[in-house]
Amino acid sequence: MTLSIIIPTLNEEAGIGQLLTYLRQLTSPTTEIILADGGSTDATTSIAKQAGVRVLVCAKKGRGPQMNEGAAAATGAILYFLHADTFPPAGFEQQLVSAAQTGVGSACYRLRFDDAHWFLRLNAWFTRFDVDAVRFGDQSLMVCHEVFAQAGGFNENLQLLEDQEVIGRLRKYGRFAVLPGFVTTSARKYKKLGVYRLQGGYFLIYTLYRLGVSQKRLAQVYKKLLKL
Repeated sequence: MTLSIIIPTLNEEAGIGQLLTYLRQLTSPTTEIILADGGSTDATTSIAKQAGVRVLVCAKKGRGPQMNEGAAAATGAILYFLHADTFPPAGFEQQLVSAAQTGVGSACYRLRFDDAHWFLRLNAWFTRFDVDAVRFGDQSLMVCHEVFAQAGGFNENLQLLEDQEVIGRLRKYGRFAVLPGFVTTSARKYKKLGVYRLQGGYFLIYTLYRLGVSQKRLAQVYKKLLKL
């Protein structure tokens, strides 16, 4: 079963080269890497092209639309959505293929941050549980191509939490699994904005989302809280 790795990007020149080099070292030549770019104004796309990665300049900006466009262009039987600042574990390619071969329709990894702050370690600890409330895009997402199509892909009407909302729909078309390994993701936003402030903002946004607050209002609250 072939694998397509899809990475949504927007101005990720600082770290994309390191990630692509890492992925090339851990994957077979048949594994496809697609960078779905939302209109970067820095060197993101040129770095990716130099690394021999397929670059899509997406028609619509936003993580959901970009990942959908990447999926539409992918040729692999297995799709693996990965953030540009997140590194999967060694052996991930075979782990994902093995999971799909044993009947898993979609899956993610547990989470680790590249920072030892106790609160971040506590947050990451909860990702071992198979509970949708702790499913976020930083954990990466493996989906069998057929299951992704049946579920309808990411909801492009969502400005926030699109990577969590899709999990419930994916479960309807195949077994979901939390894989035993860990991805390591950057704590750069936490360092910039403050661990408690950023996590508190995320918690508030999720609570409002569960209460049915509109995406437009959620985006306004998010920008105001985090001063983006």
